[in-house]
Amino acid sequence: MDKKKLLGEIDFYLVTDSGLSKKGSLSDVRNAVEAGCRIVQYREKDKSTKEMVEEALLIKGICRDKAIFLVNDRIDVAMAVDADGIHIGQDDMPIQLARQLLGSDRIIGLTVHDLGEALQAERKGADYVGLSPIFGTSTKKDAGEGIGPERIREVKDALSIPVVTIGGINRKNCVSVIQGGADSLVAISAVVCSDDVRKETREFIDLIRNTKRNRAP
Repeated sequence: MDKKKLLGEIDFYLVTDSGLSKKGSLSDVRNAVEAGCRIVQYREKDKSTKEMVEEALLIKGICRDKAIFLVNDRIDVAMAVDADGIHIGQDDMPIQLARQLLGSDRIIGLTVHDLGEALQAERKGADYVGLSPIFGTSTKKDAGEGIGPERIREVKDALSIPVVTIGGINRKNCVSVIQGGADSLVAISAVVCSDDVRKETREFIDLIRNTKRNRAP
């Protein structure tokens, strides 16, 4: 499976959150992947490096040939488990250095907040951007105010790489995000806080795909 090529075809994007999860990150990933999720980002802030490596290896095994497996921020963990790549923020390791460490075949996603940052991310070699936050969110305290789904199109039209959207997205507003031009979306609370992650993931995937089929070009 050419995972970089798969980036352009993804719809629902799972980001783990052990602090919010009802059944744990491993259970969330397993259920999401079984529901058809094709990209998983392991985001963990409260565990030791040893624990992260051990858990990341298990998540990698779940994803295997079914989904892209990325690690948030921690390039050391990503390299230790031979992940498919990383997702980094504006204040994390410079993308050029991350590329030197990971090599050309690994995926690097970068969080951006506006068109200027998005254009710069593509110039510096990002494989996709995570546009954030679309709406207000409680899962990331420093995310800032939501930019609204209307701003997605200007970013999407200016880039040749996929645009992933994140921040306060749920099933009530996700259609507006996809109609706005997003390639895929993250909805952390709406999925990992649910009692049935598999069902919730499947419903997001169906909504996203149906909206893509019906949206204006």
